[in-house]
Amino acid sequence: MKLSKELVIALIIVGVVVISVAFADSKTVKTGQVSTSTADTKGFALVELFTSEGCSSCPPADALVAKMLDDNPQAPIYLMAYHVDYWDRGGWKDAFSDPNYSRRQEQYGDWLHLSTIYTPQIVINGKTELVGSNETALFKAVSARLRESPAQSLTMISTVVNGKIDIAYQTNGLLGKSNLVIGLIQKSGQSSVKGGENSGMTLNHVQIVRKLSVEPLSMTSGTLHLTLPGDYKAKEWEVIAFVQDKASGAVLAAARCELL
Repeated sequence: MKLSKELVIALIIVGVVVISVAFADSKTVKTGQVSTSTADTKGFALVELFTSEGCSSCPPADALVAKMLDDNPQAPIYLMAYHVDYWDRGGWKDAFSDPNYSRRQEQYGDWLHLSTIYTPQIVINGKTELVGSNETALFKAVSARLRESPAQSLTMISTVVNGKIDIAYQTNGLLGKSNLVIGLIQKSGQSSVKGGENSGMTLNHVQIVRKLSVEPLSMTSGTLHLTLPGDYKAKEWEVIAFVQDKASGAVLAAARCELL
């Protein structure tokens, strides 16, 4: 799906739009939900948190990033919390964990030339890493990224129909040298932990990555498709997408869509 320049500009001006879509076939879904992203012109901060319910050091980091979002509701701060799976062997299996998220953290270890990975760890715009509970370092790094101008642009339109989401994007990213990364985000969640280092605790989470798609950027516009989890609820999820340099891991552009 290719989007004209005029259409993209119009959608950005309108913001978030909810429309009804009628189909001729009575057996198909009768309504769809369309959300548009907004363009960031004065910088953004993509905050990727690597965490786990099995790690006793992680709850303070989860609380810190939640506070950061609450205190800065209008800022272009995009938080993605990946629950890694390597803590699942410690007596408690994190229901949100995924080996793909552990592999993503390992990739950052290579990009940033780190001797080790750990939890809680935060990576900002693919360039800066820090301990997830270090409030001073986190706010300093986020503030610095918000002052930068994006290297590239990215806009998207997400359409939810019949248990699936179609994500149409447009970017000026470097074809062949970048990936388009799309995360399906559950805004909040809670778990009662019965084992491991946090046994007996009720843990609150924000911005949980439930699905992650990484595709080579081969076209400046196109459409990707994701199947929604069975526990998906409208208004409680969102999509975060970004363009990432394959060689360095630097995040060049980012966008977010609320799912209404």
